[in-house]
Amino acid sequence: MSSSFEQMRTNVGKLLRGIDRYNPENLPTLERYVETQAKENAYDLEANLAVLKLYQFNPAYFQTPVTSQILLKALTNLPHTDFTLCKCMIDQTHQQEERPIRQILYLGNLLETCHFQSFWTSLEENRELIDGITGFEDSVRKFICHVVGITYQTIEHRLLAEMLGDPLDTQVKVWMNKYGWTENEEGQIFIFHQEESVKPKNIVEKIDFESVSSIMATSQ
Repeated sequence: MSSSFEQMRTNVGKLLRGIDRYNPENLPTLERYVETQAKENAYDLEANLAVLKLYQFNPAYFQTPVTSQILLKALTNLPHTDFTLCKCMIDQTHQQEERPIRQILYLGNLLETCHFQSFWTSLEENRELIDGITGFEDSVRKFICHVVGITYQTIEHRLLAEMLGDPLDTQVKVWMNKYGWTENEEGQIFIFHQEESVKPKNIVEKIDFESVSSIMATSQ
């Protein structure tokens, strides 16, 4: 992450701490910050929500491209609820009538309901939506691996490739190595669960006779 972005983050943070966060004249600065987040593969939910809040207060300033970038960046932070928060701050008219926003909401619904193969198919048909969003696909794959990790004990190599949007099978090994998953000769991938590495701990509580007798006396 560049030093110029960190400086921008600091400046925006100062702006948001004061009453100026509700000043529409600051929208150009905040909108540039959203675009920079997309390019730098960075993320600042508070600033993005401030932009959407200013659009609520000042409908004439609404920008579809900026709102689309905010929604896409929120998707990169699944399974956190950022996407839902952002969606709730966008007027229904824009959700229904602005095609990019409508398409992104559809993509978000596919991810949230774990229809991963359908997500990749739809994304392939609308790739222009993620132009300029650095790291978007890998962020989505990270979320998918999170879901796989808490859902499966074993999964077929072919199915995991489809879920990761990897028909050429170039990504599966990368993500398997990242999460410590292993594969047998039959193409079954064994998912490593965190609880397997947690050692059970016996907890022994000692209660002396005086404590018991005082409790019994109180209950009488």
